[in-house]
Amino acid sequence: MANVLTGRAWVLGEHIDTDVIIPAKYLITFDPHRLAPYCFEGLDPSLASKIQPGDIIVAGHNFGCGSSREHAPIAIKALGVSCVIARSFGQIFYRNAFNRGLPLLESDYPAGSIRTGSRLRVDLDGGRVENEATGEVFEAMPIPAFMQELLASGGLIPYVLQQMARN
Repeated sequence: MANVLTGRAWVLGEHIDTDVIIPAKYLITFDPHRLAPYCFEGLDPSLASKIQPGDIIVAGHNFGCGSSREHAPIAIKALGVSCVIARSFGQIFYRNAFNRGLPLLESDYPAGSIRTGSRLRVDLDGGRVENEATGEVFEAMPIPAFMQELLASGGLIPYVLQQMARN
């Protein structure tokens, strides 16, 4: 996994809960490809079709709050979203995302500084987000080394399998 990502931003707002990310009626499967078309349906039914691989979700406080469903990070990752930047995350969503190999960055970027369509450059190691159009740089909480190992492995299960193979 690349530690420097570039992509187009999708700014979604505050308190985006897991029901908005993937509505409960689609929780009959864990198949990422069956979940992806319905991702963010509770927010905008056409949003999943607009998001391109490498795009970056930007949100306010408490992204991923609500239920503990793992389907939410699975669906986001299946869309090809390279990372999610938010002011804060629901705690269970935070852990589920890393377990599924989806990078998250917490950043207290100034309101209005990132707009949908802004081209972002994200340094996961250094915890740095740059808006390439404006040159503004925002600090983010760097991802701890052990969480970066999970991401590099593709998530918790591949990580554990790799560790077992080494021993």
